Amino acid sequence: MLDAIANTTALSRVAAPAARKDVDTDYQTFLRMLTVQLQNQDPLNPIDSADYAVQLATFSGVEQQTRTNQLMEQLLARLTLSGLADLAGAVGQEAMSTAPVAFDGITPVALQPGPVAGADRAVLVVRDARGSVVAREDMPPSATAHLWSGRGITGAPLPAGRYSFAVEAEAAGAVIAIAPVPAYALVEEVRSTAEGLVLVLRGGVLLPADDLLALRGGAA
Repeated sequence: MLDAIANTTALSRVAAPAARKDVDTDYQTFLRMLTVQLQNQDPLNPIDSADYAVQLATFSGVEQQTRTNQLMEQLLARLTLSGLADLAGAVGQEAMSTAPVAFDGITPVALQPGPVAGADRAVLVVRDARGSVVAREDMPPSATAHLWSGRGITGAPLPAGRYSFAVEAEAAGAVIAIAPVPAYALVEEVRSTAEGLVLVLRGGVLLPADDLLALRGGAA
């Protein structure tokens, strides 16, 4: 991870002078073209000096915009590297989120539900990777922690795979709220993508850094 950050930093340092050189080259090319235009104009019908002023102003504006874009790209690259460095310490820790959980088929999944005000019943709803409901089980409405055993509606163990969780809160037999249930999963990697920084959780689950709810020390 640190080697990748170092390499990217080195590349950004090389790219900046190269970009400046490209702009300077374009400017020299423009001046040569303007000189040729002056040399080959009709002496009986010379080009209006105002036209030259417009050309110079236009090129200057394009050049300035190009330089601004380059500076923005450099700033974005530095911010991305800074974000990677900040999140590098998350590798090996457990991230809490509402992303799907990679269930290994054996180890119970520790969930972190929140109490729902006014509810007299709460039902944990478990869905598989296809979105099908594979388990429903009661849990205390005031529970702040719940252990899902990995068993389905029939009580039989479910296979390994990715599962998502939600709680249906009821009052007097009517559903008053449905909310996703967070869970902890081990962070194995941090990546920089076109969409931003992403944490790779156990089982290959991708979690956008903005969706991270909490971090805690990894399980021993």
